[in-house]
Amino acid sequence: MTDASTARHDEALWQQPHNPWVIALVVTMATFMEVLDTSVANVSLPHIAGNLSAGVDESTWVLTSYLVSNAVVLPLSGWLSERFGRKRFYMSCVGLFTISSLLSGFAPSLGWLVFFRVLQGAGGGGLQPSEQAILADTFPPAKRGMAFAVYGMAVVVAPALGPTLGGWITDNFTWRWIFFVNIPVGILSLILTSRLISDPPYLKNRKRAGVKIDYIGFGLIALGLGLLQVVLDKGQREDWFETPYIRVFTVIFVAALILAVIWELRIKEPVVDLRLFKDRTFLMGNVMLFIVGFVLYSSTLLLPQYAQELMGYTAEQSGKLISPGGIGVMMLMPVAGILVTHYDARKVIVLGFFLVAVGLFSMVRFNLQVDFQTMMWARVLQASGLGFIFVPINTAAYAFLPREKNNAASGLINLSRNIGGSVGISFVTTLLARRTQFHQTVLVSHLSNYNWHFLGTVRALAQNFAAAGSGAWTATQQGYAVMSRMVTQQANLLAYIDNFHVLGVICLALIPLTFLMKKSKPGQAVVGH
Repeated sequence: MTDASTARHDEALWQQPHNPWVIALVVTMATFMEVLDTSVANVSLPHIAGNLSAGVDESTWVLTSYLVSNAVVLPLSGWLSERFGRKRFYMSCVGLFTISSLLSGFAPSLGWLVFFRVLQGAGGGGLQPSEQAILADTFPPAKRGMAFAVYGMAVVVAPALGPTLGGWITDNFTWRWIFFVNIPVGILSLILTSRLISDPPYLKNRKRAGVKIDYIGFGLIALGLGLLQVVLDKGQREDWFETPYIRVFTVIFVAALILAVIWELRIKEPVVDLRLFKDRTFLMGNVMLFIVGFVLYSSTLLLPQYAQELMGYTAEQSGKLISPGGIGVMMLMPVAGILVTHYDARKVIVLGFFLVAVGLFSMVRFNLQVDFQTMMWARVLQASGLGFIFVPINTAAYAFLPREKNNAASGLINLSRNIGGSVGISFVTTLLARRTQFHQTVLVSHLSNYNWHFLGTVRALAQNFAAAGSGAWTATQQGYAVMSRMVTQQANLLAYIDNFHVLGVICLALIPLTFLMKKSKPGQAVVGH
C-alpha cells in the first residue's frame, strides 16, 4: 500500500475522540446563539433609537450591518477553515462573536453599535458552516440525518424565538441585555470546543501544505454579497430603482458577482469552490435551501405582523402565536432524521414541502375574525413541514461529495439559505405594499355616492356618532373616516392573503424538482467518505 493510499485509508477511519452527540450539542450551542441574533434585535429598534438619540430608520442599520458582514463571511468560511484550521477558525469566530456582543451592549452611540454589529456578524458568519462541516466529519453517513436534525433545530427555531425573546428582555430589563446574554454561552462554547473538538487528518494535511490566498476572488465576493444585502434590506424602503444609490449598488453587485463566478471557475485554488455545483444533488440542495430560507424568514415576518397590524395583538401575543411552531419543529426534526436513515431522502423532502404548502394555503383563509387557535395551528403545520425539509436536504447535499469538500460545501449551503431569507423578506415586504395599493384602488372604485349600499352604511355610522353626541356634519365625516379605515384594513388583509398564496404555490412548484436529485440509499456515501 502506497503512502497516499495509506493516508486516505487513515482519513476514512478517522473519528472524533469524544462522543459525537456531545460534540453535536457543543457546536449547536454557539450556532443557536448566532442565528438568534439575526432576529433578536428586531423588536428592540425603537428602544435602541430612543436611547442612542437616533432615528428609527437609522437604527435599522443595526440589523443590516450584521446581515451584510454575515453574508460576506459565509461563503469564505470553508477557505478560512483550510487556511487556519477549522477548530482554530471556529473558536476565533466564537471569540469574536462573544467579544463584539459585549461591546455592542456597552455601545455609547449608534455609530459604535453598528461597527460592533459588523464584527459580530463577521464572527457569526463562520459558525453555521463550521458546525455543519464538523457534523459531516464527525458522524458516518448513516447517522448524519439525526445529527443535522440537532443542527436544524437551532437554525429553524432560533429565528422564530428571537423576536419574542428580544421583546421580553427589552420590556423587563434593557435592550443592552439582548447582547449581554450571549457572553456566558460564548465562554462555555469556547471552553468545551477547546477540550472536545479536533480537526480531521485531511484538514491538518491541507493546512500543512499551505493554501494560496485568492485576494481577487475574496474582494469580488465580499463586494458583491455586501451590496446585495444592502439592496435587499433597503430596496422597498427606498422605492427600489427609483433611488439612485440602489441603482448604482445593483449594477455593482451584479457585475462583482458575475466577475467572481468567472474568476473562481478559472483559478486552481478558489476562495469559493463553485465547481461543487457540478454535482446536481448538491446544486438542487442549494436551490431548495434557498427556498427554505425564503419561506421560513418571510413567513416568520408575515404572521406576527399580520397579528399585530390587523388583529391588534401585542408583540408578546404575536410571539406566542409563532412559538408553538418552533416546538413542533423541535419534536419533528428527530423524526425526520430517523426517516432519512430508512427511506429515500427525496420522499421525505416531498412530504415536507407538501405540509408547508398546506399550512400556507390554510393561512389564505384568514379573515379579520380569525381566532388565535386557528392561526397558531396553521403556523404549526407550516413549521412542521420545514422540519421534514431541512434535515433530508442537508443530508442529501453531502451524500455525493468527497469528505475533503465538506468545508467548502457547508459555506455555500448556509449562504444559499441566508440569501434566500433576505430575498424572501424583501419579496414579501414589497409584494405586501404593492398588493395593498392594488386592492385599495379596486375597493375604492366601488365606493361612490352612486353606491346605495355604501351610502346606507355611512348614514348608519353617522347616526351612531350623532347619538353619541357629534354634530350632523361631524358625524357624517366620522362615518366616512370609519369606511376609509375599513377599506385600508381589508386591502391590507387581501395583500397578506396574496403573500401566503404565493408562498404556498412556490412550495408546491418545488416538489417536482426534488426528483432531479440523485437517488441514494439511506446512509450512502461516495468513496473516500
